[in-house]
Amino acid sequence: MSATGAEGEAGARVRGVPARGPWWWARRRSAVLDVVLALLSTLECAVEGASFSDDAGLPGAAGVALGLVAGPVLLVRRRWPVAVVLVSIAVTPADMGVLLGVVGLYTLAASDTPRRTTALLAGMTVAGTLVSTFLNLRQEVAADPDFQPPLWFVPVMSVAMGLVVTAPPVLWGLYVGARRRLVESLRERADGLERELSLLADRAEERAEWARNEERTRIAREMHDVVAHRVSLMVVHAAALQAVALKDPEKASRNAGLVGDMGRQALTELREMLGVLRTAETSGGRVVPGASDEPERLAAVASKAAAQAGVKAPVPGVAEATAAGAVAPGGEAEGPSLAELAELVGQSRAAGMAVVLSVDGAEGAGGPGRYAAGVEQTVYRVVQEALTNVHKHAPGARARVRLAHRAAEVAVQVENGPSDGAAPPAGLPSGGNGLVGMRERVTALGGVFVAGPTDAGGFRVSAVVPAGGAGTAPGAGAEPASGGAIAGG
Repeated sequence: MSATGAEGEAGARVRGVPARGPWWWARRRSAVLDVVLALLSTLECAVEGASFSDDAGLPGAAGVALGLVAGPVLLVRRRWPVAVVLVSIAVTPADMGVLLGVVGLYTLAASDTPRRTTALLAGMTVAGTLVSTFLNLRQEVAADPDFQPPLWFVPVMSVAMGLVVTAPPVLWGLYVGARRRLVESLRERADGLERELSLLADRAEERAEWARNEERTRIAREMHDVVAHRVSLMVVHAAALQAVALKDPEKASRNAGLVGDMGRQALTELREMLGVLRTAETSGGRVVPGASDEPERLAAVASKAAAQAGVKAPVPGVAEATAAGAVAPGGEAEGPSLAELAELVGQSRAAGMAVVLSVDGAEGAGGPGRYAAGVEQTVYRVVQEALTNVHKHAPGARARVRLAHRAAEVAVQVENGPSDGAAPPAGLPSGGNGLVGMRERVTALGGVFVAGPTDAGGFRVSAVVPAGGAGTAPGAGAEPASGGAIAGG
């Protein structure tokens, strides 16, 4: 196929537009152009054929018939350019087919035909034109005795005629073919880049959607950690208050005061956290100065409010603030630490739970900051949630909290026995998110989390977390851990 025909068809394919021309033409205007060239070539060949017949002493109809056969070959130049050039070479001795040869050589050079074939046919055209011109000039010089040119005149003019007829169309066709291939290459690259940009945009949208879902999950988990534990203790104290209201008014008064304090603290924490979220929502989705600091503000507010009540709660939504250790502007770590486990256990003990805390290992061997802040926060949360579940599901049960300091990791285990049946059920609702949240926190730091019932009828929660907090915190850009949904919380 010729380059001109291939150019139109390839361009139509690249643009996604189907070929609309008849037969082998990609466009109607290409067909019209070839028909016009074929008519001109036929007219030329017919006139030159008649002249050749007169000079050769042949019937004029024979020369015209030969022109009518050779001229229309230009109609197939885009499909069979080699055939067109061969026909033009064949009719060269009859002094016809100049337009046929020029257009055929241009189409051949611009096509995807091998360069060897193009060079061979161009050489044959030069040779045919040279010989034909040489013989015609010698005949004319011999017929005119008054014209006596030098000896070099006929050979030089023959070579010049061969080159003039052959070189320009070949060179122009090579240029057009190279330009067409370059344009196709650039167009393909542009289409490839467009597809890549589309894929990147899709991936960016997917990542944005995933980030939004992660943020919702982090907010829900933080709300659960900050509020659920305190509200659970409120319910337990309220149940105790109801039980001793008539028997021990003094104890009932203390329990009522505890319930009020915890309720106010929980409302304060909830109000401040929702205030931060509401500030982000009022921005209308626009990027405003400091908007990227909302998760850090949420962590600081939650930790500050919880510290006033003895329970600190970081927001795990900020990976840098949880896994690597959040550091406040003043240089102090945000969120609870292992040093506050005793206070946490004391709160559950004050609510009526028989709970014991034991610590194994040289706790002070590493000195302050032995573990990353995210590790201490995660261990604290595991203990907090496990004790909350004991209040919910096993009222009156004995519990034991074990903390083990090891060389490269910290292990914690919270185990409770069966409910003694004497204490009334707390009636606390369970959303099934507590154990899921614990597992996500631990596995995000590269640790191991196991939870399940014991043979004695109780429940055990165990977690082992690397001392350096290997991995990233949930929502730090890594895919969320699929720890499996274990009922609890």
